[in-house]
Amino acid sequence: MKYINYSVNEQVAEISLNHGPVNALNIPMLVEIVSAFKAARDDSQVRAVILTSALPKRFCAGLDLDILLDETGKSVREFLDQLYIELADVQHTLGKPSIAAIDGAARAGGMTLSISCNVIIASRSATFGYPEIDVGMIPAIHFIHLPSIIGRHRAFEILFSGRVFDAQEAAELGLVSQLVEPGTAAHAARAMAKMFAAKSPLVMQMGHKAFMRMNDAQYRRDIGGIVDTFCAVAASADAKEGISAFLEKRSPKWSA
Repeated sequence: MKYINYSVNEQVAEISLNHGPVNALNIPMLVEIVSAFKAARDDSQVRAVILTSALPKRFCAGLDLDILLDETGKSVREFLDQLYIELADVQHTLGKPSIAAIDGAARAGGMTLSISCNVIIASRSATFGYPEIDVGMIPAIHFIHLPSIIGRHRAFEILFSGRVFDAQEAAELGLVSQLVEPGTAAHAARAMAKMFAAKSPLVMQMGHKAFMRMNDAQYRRDIGGIVDTFCAVAASADAKEGISAFLEKRSPKWSA
């Protein structure tokens, strides 16, 4: 099964998520996404990369909950290896700018995909959120980088409330680089990508490498502990209850 569309046009690679109905992330889909970024990285003709969605009003809803129902925990580890480590590594070594174009809902793992990019462009109809806490999980990876983007106290409130916030608030928080009209995020991303593509590829590569090295130090230092924490939470009784309650459309009954 193919989960994404990949194309290159005028020195810009475009990775378009296409896994209906909500672009829920599973391991094969993440492998495709990472492979597409690697293809763009290794293509000397590509000068910029866009990550977007082929689905109307949906960017990415986060991970496929079936992964968390694996009693062995093996699927969780494999999923995190792709989302937390492989994706970060390919973005770190990309050598060219990446732009997330969001025209719909971005949640949980969808936030991870978008924030992994260098720039986020969002339409005014886009919405964002970290709903993991509501199903007994935690948005663990965002404990590392979200405080550095929006500040410690605002990050805590957003991460532990699970609330949805709109594109205007995301821009005010510094998560979104540019706000555009509904339906135009991909178009705006292509215009920005063409601007980046006109720069010296050598200077862009050297600059990107330095920028990522300076800004990824804490992430790379803390990633192992975050993976262990996520796996421990996923194996907890409350996580199992939260996911079951969500699937059964009822309120969870927490252990304490």
